[in-house]
Amino acid sequence: MKKLIMIFSLGILFLLSACAGENSASGNSSQSTGNKNSEAGTKDGKQVVTFWHSMGGAGQETLNSIVEDFNNSQDKVQVNAEYQGTYDESLTKFNAVAGTDSAPTMIQTFEIGTMSMINSGNIIPIQEFVDKDGYDMSGLEGNITNYYSLDGKFYSMPFNSSTPVMYYNKDAFKKAGLDPEKAPETFEEVEEASKAIVKSNPNMKGFALQAYGWLWEQLLANQGALLLNNDNGRTDTPTKIGWTEKEGKSIFEWVKRMVDDGTFANYGTNGDNMVAGFLAGDVAMFLQSSASARDVIDNAPFEVGIAFLPYPEDQERQGVVIGGASLWMIDGKPKEESKAAWEFMKYLQTPEVQAKWHVGTGYFAVNPAAYEEDVVKEAWAEKPQLQVTVQQLQSTKSSYATQGALMDMLPQGRKIMETALETVYNGGEVDQAYKTAVQQFNDAIEQANKARKK
Repeated sequence: MKKLIMIFSLGILFLLSACAGENSASGNSSQSTGNKNSEAGTKDGKQVVTFWHSMGGAGQETLNSIVEDFNNSQDKVQVNAEYQGTYDESLTKFNAVAGTDSAPTMIQTFEIGTMSMINSGNIIPIQEFVDKDGYDMSGLEGNITNYYSLDGKFYSMPFNSSTPVMYYNKDAFKKAGLDPEKAPETFEEVEEASKAIVKSNPNMKGFALQAYGWLWEQLLANQGALLLNNDNGRTDTPTKIGWTEKEGKSIFEWVKRMVDDGTFANYGTNGDNMVAGFLAGDVAMFLQSSASARDVIDNAPFEVGIAFLPYPEDQERQGVVIGGASLWMIDGKPKEESKAAWEFMKYLQTPEVQAKWHVGTGYFAVNPAAYEEDVVKEAWAEKPQLQVTVQQLQSTKSSYATQGALMDMLPQGRKIMETALETVYNGGEVDQAYKTAVQQFNDAIEQANKARKK
């Protein structure tokens, strides 16, 4: 009964958090259709910049505060931050108004939307502003900028960046006779720990993996495997998948073994339920974005451990691909408006602002100099788990695999892998689920290439 009450309470907490993210930084309603100020986007003598974003909850609260700080720091630019729903919802809205006066000055878009934005013809590569301004991008985190650099050119500005990590219940580890300071590193060690946990507490499962395409991609990259051929689409347009059967199937087989031995907790595609289950003590380990670290640590009634992403024991750990989103400059706006947006983008990269962003949300600091700020040092002293997420990113080995894939069909590809994972979670055979997923993934690549040539 206590667990049910706790899960219900957590559900209300997450709902309230989501609702809290519905207000824009400018004090307007939750959503807007663009810049409606007259006189070429000026207001009270200030150049207005309309910024569409998808940050809810703690992320939006921190973003609103940063926007307010910027607006108060000078008297020439006013940024209006306007929440537009999820990344998918925001991108759909943008596509509907692109090229019109209702389009924003700048927009936040998730990393797998990179090629869609480039191919849209509605953006100005930020490289133009970088070159004209002599702005030095080399000071930003290399394992973040690597994703957003294509042929040595930056199309967007990295902003909210995260990678997946493994969260675990240290109290449950102690009860199971496991070392709470030494988290499992490999797939096989996760399995053994899960068995020990279930043996010590039959009411708790060992491990959960949300059926989420992004997590599957990360487990693939951690083995050094490519998602797409042609170097993950970075040296030429992809024509098929890039991973081998051994690499791709290893993730399905790993989960299948835990499903069969009764140690796996199946939450399907619902990440919120998975987090709630962890906080309620129903499962001891799970994978999720590092951006969730602050919320998970603060809300857990037990000590939370954070560890690197696991990998098969016959492979070497390669690291993770950056996730999250970046900021895009929209074409067709007056030069002064775009220039004002560029000033805001640069402001966001300063160490002080990035320190506030990292501590307030759990996202990485795009500018690593932020980690030397006192506010970050104090946060790490209080919650050392936050530093683990940064250590995993900075120890990642640079390669095409960890640089991440680029293609406009990636959102569809994720859905394909999610369906395949759910099939295995629900007792389906690995071979058939995997074979079907590969066929559908390759078909999606082929269809995307055909559509682009029309």
